[in-house]
Amino acid sequence: MKVTLEDIQKAAALLKGVIRPTEVDKSHSASAKVQGTEVFFKLENTQFTGSFKLRGAYNKIHALTDDEKKRGVVASSAGNHAQGVAFSAQKAGVKSTIVMPVGAPLIKVEATRGYGANVVFHGEVVDDAHVYARELVEKYGYVFVHPFEDEKVIAGQGTIGLEVMQAIPDLDSVIVPIGGGGLISGIATAVKAINPKCRVIGVQSAAADGMVRLYKHEELLDPNRRVSTIADGIAIKKPSQIMYDSFISKLVDEVVSVTDDEIAEAIVFCLERSKTVLEGAGAAGVAALMNRPLNLGKKTCVVLCGGNIDLNMIAKVIEKGQISKGRLCMLSVVVADLPGSLNRLTQAIADLRANVLEVHHDRINQGLFLRETRIDFVLETTGLAHVDEIKKALTQAGGRIL
Repeated sequence: MKVTLEDIQKAAALLKGVIRPTEVDKSHSASAKVQGTEVFFKLENTQFTGSFKLRGAYNKIHALTDDEKKRGVVASSAGNHAQGVAFSAQKAGVKSTIVMPVGAPLIKVEATRGYGANVVFHGEVVDDAHVYARELVEKYGYVFVHPFEDEKVIAGQGTIGLEVMQAIPDLDSVIVPIGGGGLISGIATAVKAINPKCRVIGVQSAAADGMVRLYKHEELLDPNRRVSTIADGIAIKKPSQIMYDSFISKLVDEVVSVTDDEIAEAIVFCLERSKTVLEGAGAAGVAALMNRPLNLGKKTCVVLCGGNIDLNMIAKVIEKGQISKGRLCMLSVVVADLPGSLNRLTQAIADLRANVLEVHHDRINQGLFLRETRIDFVLETTGLAHVDEIKKALTQAGGRIL
C-alpha cells in the first residue's frame, strides 16, 4: 500500500465544504501539567459525526464507480467508522449496511441508523464484526469499506495532518491514537512529507496493544481473547501487518500504551479543564501525554479523534477518573460495635473537610469479630494526599482500615 502527500492534498480538496476543518487549540491546562512543552489539541471530536472517520469514508465512497455504488457498501465498526460510512453513503445516494459489535455504544448505534444505515450486530469487538461483514460481501455483493486498510481511507484521514501543520508549522511532535492504524498512517504520511523531523507518536489501549507489540517485536497475544476497554474505538485484537509494514514501521517514531484508569483520568481532565467531551479512544493521546515520558519537543499536538461517548458511560468514567485522582474515595473501616463509634469516625472526616456521600454498616461480615462492625464510606475528597490524611485520622479515632 502507498499513500502520498499528493493523494492527501487531493482528498483535502474533495472534502472542502463537506467536513469541518476542526480547530487546533492551545491547551494552557495541559501545557502547565506536562511543562516544558506547548500542548495543542486537534479537536476532531467536534467533527461532523463526532469523529475523524468521516474524512476517510467520504474520500473512499466518492471514488466508487457507478456500478459499485449500485451494489451498496458494507463496513464493520464500533461506531465512528460506521457513522462516517453511513453519512457519506447517504450523501452519495448509496445503500449502506454496518456490522457493529454487540454492546457498541448506544449513541453510536442510533447516530448510524440516523444516517440511514442498516445496522447489524455481530461479535464482541470490531474484529468479529469485520469477519461477518466480509461474509456479507460474499453473500450480497456489497463493496467493503475497510476502516483502515484502504489507500483512499488513509488519504482522507491524512488531511488532519495537513491542517495541523498549517496551524503549527514549527510543530515538534504529534500524538495520535492507534486502532487499526489508518489515522496515524495518514497523519504520519502528511506530517513527515512536510517536516521529516516532526516526531509521530502512537497510542493504544493496554487492553488491545497489538500494534505496540508489533512495533517492539514482542509476542502477540491470542487474537481470540476477550478484550474489554473504555477505548472501544481503538480496541483491535489483531494488529494489521499491512499497516505496520507500509506505514507505521517507516513513519512512526514511538508507540506506547495507556490503561483504562489513565484514559478515564484524561477524560475527566478534558471535561474539567478544557470543557471538552471525549470518548475513550479520543482521550488516549491525552492519557499518554500525562502519564508517559515522551520526547515531545517544544510544541506538541494531541489528536482528540472522537467524542462519541455513551451517556450511560460518562458517569462511570467520571467516577473512575475521580477515584484515580483521589477526588472520590471508598474506604472500609472496622471499629468496635459500640455507641459513639460512628460519630467519632464522621467527626474525624468532618474535621478534615471531606464530604460523606454514602455510609453502609455491615455487622455480619465473615472477617469480623462479634463486637465489631464494618463501615463503608464513599467520600468526596480533594486529592490523594487528602485521602491519606483521612486514613490516618480514622485510625487515630479507633478504626482499622481494610
